[in-house]
Amino acid sequence: MFVLRRLPALLTLLMLGAHFLRFGQLPLVALCLALLVPLFVPRPWAQAVTRWALLLGALVWLWTLVEDVRTRLAFGEPWLRLALILGAVAAFTAWGGWLLREKKRQD
Repeated sequence: MFVLRRLPALLTLLMLGAHFLRFGQLPLVALCLALLVPLFVPRPWAQAVTRWALLLGALVWLWTLVEDVRTRLAFGEPWLRLALILGAVAAFTAWGGWLLREKKRQD
């Protein structure tokens, strides 16, 4: 169960790394790859760091959505499919971070 709850976060970090690689932002690619390590460290601080990174990653996807839709609208190209795909990617990224939340233990 430990690995299954982290699998969406792993995929989203790899997608973010590929997104940054596309634009040549190598330090952010390295950061995405480095965040794979604390993803599997069972410490609350490590999970919190990854959770916040995924929240910022969802915001990056939303920013990309807005900018790409604005570009498509300016050129009169279709934009709805792009918006749906990037919206789904942003939601998946946020969901991956949500799965990393701490479970409250009942004593």
